[in-house]
Amino acid sequence: MKSATEQLKLLLRGCEESLPEGELARKLKEGRPLRVKAGFDPTAPDLHLGHTVLMQKMRHFQELGHIAVFLIGDFTARVGDPSGRNSARPPMSPEEIETNAATYRAQMAKILDAEKTEVRRNSEWFGKMSAADMLRLAGRQTAARMLERDDFARRLRENAPIGIHEMLYPLMQGYDSLALNADVELGGSDQKFNLLVGRELQRQEGKNAQCILTTPLLRGLDGEKKMSKSFGNHIGVCEPPGEIYGKTMSASDELMWEFYELLSSAAAEEIAKRKQAAADGENPVVFKRMLARELTARYHGEKSANKAEEEFQTVAAGGSPEKVAHITVAAENAKEGAKENEKENAKENAGGFSAPLFYLLKEAQLVSSSSEGRRLIKQGAVKINGKTERDETRQFPKGETALIQAGKRRFAKITVA
Repeated sequence: MKSATEQLKLLLRGCEESLPEGELARKLKEGRPLRVKAGFDPTAPDLHLGHTVLMQKMRHFQELGHIAVFLIGDFTARVGDPSGRNSARPPMSPEEIETNAATYRAQMAKILDAEKTEVRRNSEWFGKMSAADMLRLAGRQTAARMLERDDFARRLRENAPIGIHEMLYPLMQGYDSLALNADVELGGSDQKFNLLVGRELQRQEGKNAQCILTTPLLRGLDGEKKMSKSFGNHIGVCEPPGEIYGKTMSASDELMWEFYELLSSAAAEEIAKRKQAAADGENPVVFKRMLARELTARYHGEKSANKAEEEFQTVAAGGSPEKVAHITVAAENAKEGAKENEKENAKENAGGFSAPLFYLLKEAQLVSSSSEGRRLIKQGAVKINGKTERDETRQFPKGETALIQAGKRRFAKITVA
């Protein structure tokens, strides 16, 4: 294991705060593997690059021989983290939570060493708690202390409602640290209050209190708001290779360096070297391509990253990719597929079934869902053989072949069979 000083240099890279000051260094000097926790509530099925900032930091701890504890907040997702919110989160069904939680393990494995990662769910302990247990937990903090939290204080000033269940969330997150015997907890800068509550609960139990590391909130592609699916400024971990590559290339030069700092696995010295080269006059696009390739390869492999780069360069030059995927879609399946997605059924005619455009987009993986396909069509972001198509109900009969484009970078040649 590297010395505490060497470890600290890597672990503090890209972090906003390390609290209490000097505590992480002290723990590292103990020379034992630390239990490093980060929690993720499965409130959506797909993670985006903003979520992976914490995972990258967990990976750094893993590489140094520490224990990464990936906590899926399947119980706390029922409450909803109030961090950064100006209103309560809508409740989620157990089925939604379970579906989302199942995807998180697979996505986590794209960054962390899955075999060396301890994956836990907080329903393990909260699911066994009685009402009396929860009341005892609630008694460990005062309402006045909870209202010191920035989110709650702001909502109170604005006369916005605050649910009692929301005030329990910091205590529940703190209890997670107690249950997991965390030495270190990672969180975004907006999580600071919750992380400190975890320290308090551990101290109350006479345990060694965790230190905390906070990371900045990754800005989205708009360069202003934090990366979020609801803001439409995100890059999803599960998006197609061309989309990850193209979206990264669309980031501003300033944002690119923020992505490098928080997302890249390149050494700090190498990033500094690239940044200096750009300052000395080298085209920043060169370094943006390096970053786009790295992120695309991380989630889809080198082969897919190479293809995404080739296609991006072709599209940037004003054409469509030469090697477009040729996909065959069975029209007979479209009827059932449309029905399952609560969309209109495929039409049956004398020549057999035909398939709707939004269904073809989904089957060719040009979009993640039929609803996204419909939205892009309405926005005029879908082309058929180079011509914009705004009719979401456009049908493709058996035997028809067309070059379909969704957005600026996604192409597929589709034959309906």
